[in-house]
Amino acid sequence: MNHRIVIQIIGKLMQLAGIFLLLPTIAGVLFGEKEFFVLASTAAAAIVIGGVLRLVKADKQRIRAREGFIITAVTWLLFSLIGAIPFFASGAIPSYTDAVFETASGFTTTGASILLNVEAMPKCLLLWRSFTHWIGGMGILVFMLAFVPSNVDEMNIMKAESPGPSVEKMVPKVRETAFILYAIYTALTLCLIIILIIAGMPIFDSICVSFGTAGTGGFGIKGDSIASYSHACQNIITVGMLMFGVNFNFYYLIIMKKFKNLIHCEEVYVYLGIFVVATALVSFGIYNGSLLDAVHHAAFQVSSIMTTTGFATVDFHTWMNMPKGILVLIMFSGACAGSTGGGLKVSRVILYFKQVVREILSYTHPSSVKAIKLDGKAVNKDTLRTTNVFLMAYLLIYVVSFVLISFDDFDLITTFTSVAATMNNIGPGLGVVGPAGNYAAYSILAKWTLIFDMIAGRLELFPVLILFSVGTWRRK
Repeated sequence: MNHRIVIQIIGKLMQLAGIFLLLPTIAGVLFGEKEFFVLASTAAAAIVIGGVLRLVKADKQRIRAREGFIITAVTWLLFSLIGAIPFFASGAIPSYTDAVFETASGFTTTGASILLNVEAMPKCLLLWRSFTHWIGGMGILVFMLAFVPSNVDEMNIMKAESPGPSVEKMVPKVRETAFILYAIYTALTLCLIIILIIAGMPIFDSICVSFGTAGTGGFGIKGDSIASYSHACQNIITVGMLMFGVNFNFYYLIIMKKFKNLIHCEEVYVYLGIFVVATALVSFGIYNGSLLDAVHHAAFQVSSIMTTTGFATVDFHTWMNMPKGILVLIMFSGACAGSTGGGLKVSRVILYFKQVVREILSYTHPSSVKAIKLDGKAVNKDTLRTTNVFLMAYLLIYVVSFVLISFDDFDLITTFTSVAATMNNIGPGLGVVGPAGNYAAYSILAKWTLIFDMIAGRLELFPVLILFSVGTWRRK
């Protein structure tokens, strides 16, 4: 492995972490909050240490798949460890484990929280907490590729961080693709902020909520999540979550006026179809005299859980089993590949379904040869293989995590959904970790297990798993 190039790029990313911390630092100064000093000190330390690491000279600038995975996994872990320092050092979160849990939950856009009274936290730290969602939504390394000059091979970094069974460039150059992604992401976020302000949401709230919506993260700045905002704001957020769960290639095609290509966006149409069907079923399950209210809350919660955002307008743990069961199912399907959402991704679900259909047809028509297609293109064998291996790795990690979490002796529903909610980067589950609860009661072992699940889920498992491979660290 090319250790020097890994160290050099991690140094560059540590400096980027310091730069990100400047936004809440400035907010702290404007709000007159003393916590700005902790934010500024953490930012300065990250920039200085990153600068020292960048002094390491690499003979070869090539980044292979192995280096790409290592850089990605180490970066996300470091960002969680560094980003937790302001929460811990300021005393806002007294336990460093809890601070790392909250920060990892932010960067991975999970939204699982240990805070018992979120409204008591200083505004500058609330902004940092929500900003971690926005940073993690499109990706830390994608941001670096878009805005930080580099002379290394970048495609393997892009592949390691981007969600989905395969990664395609919008344009021939990786840097231009990354820039387009962030341009669309930023424009949509700004539009959402403005619309929420027009709808009557306070400016600070609209910024924090928009960061959580855009990153499909779900950190609220109020104890009741989104419940206390107006129905108009809730409807805007419903549409916003749904939009950020769409593959960003879809928006690129619209911008470039390639409307014929939109016909082949199969994943997007299946994603919207799942939303409509799930909303109808949940509406039926929670109907209690007012169809409008039922559809309103059903659409919000389906959009929130399906896109793995995790906002809530009601405590859906109190619903009947059928609508709760629908929400648990769509926890796993998740959003589209190439979006800011988590979960297995709709594209993988489509591929699993098509492989089952092809296998059944092979028994009834042994001589037929049927290629599996997605978005109008034939899917190659390597993509199908990695998709299937992903599912096996996913189930293995899920089972191990479930066993480790079980030692805390919570009820089965709480244990099962806490792993599902963290691995799929959703946030709230059911039971103790439902919308009205949090993860504070878990032990240190359980919290670090769930931290691992959040990071592994966001990076689609393999970058984190490769860290534990002995062969990864050999010089070859």
